[in-house]
Amino acid sequence: MTDKPLMDGAANPDRLSNDAMRWTAEPVRPAESLTEIFGEPIDVYTRASAIEDGALIEIPADIAREAGLTLPVALTASAWADNVAWSDEDTDRQTVQDETGRLWDVLWMTGIALRRRRNPAILRLPVELHRIPRDSRSRDARKTCVVAEIASGDNGEPVLTISQYGQD
Repeated sequence: MTDKPLMDGAANPDRLSNDAMRWTAEPVRPAESLTEIFGEPIDVYTRASAIEDGALIEIPADIAREAGLTLPVALTASAWADNVAWSDEDTDRQTVQDETGRLWDVLWMTGIALRRRRNPAILRLPVELHRIPRDSRSRDARKTCVVAEIASGDNGEPVLTISQYGQD
């Protein structure tokens, strides 16, 4: 075996001929914004707009904190309707419950699931719940699943959104 390179000059750029191709990396300037890369957005639908439109229900910060959640929390309207919503008529037809207790269950179980995750880089995870469905007849809790997702809010701050399993 020899230490001699296959091509004379390959190991020593000073020995390359004058007409040899030389490559020098140009400095790359990172994009300053996504707009610089992709152009102006076609449409923007913010979290604030979703809350204003009723697509998201914002949870008061003091209630979320009491359940151990430090991020701003919102539930999708369908997650609220299926897991939290309860009226006096529902109590008369089915069993005694209220929205405050049902919301607490969702928030508490979400907090437990977030604290139990083994990898804090996991930002989307299922949360198993047992709740009485609003079907005018059930009296026993049934298992269901929601999804908790930590993402960026309107200003890049972390926020928590709880949605129905299978809902985007």
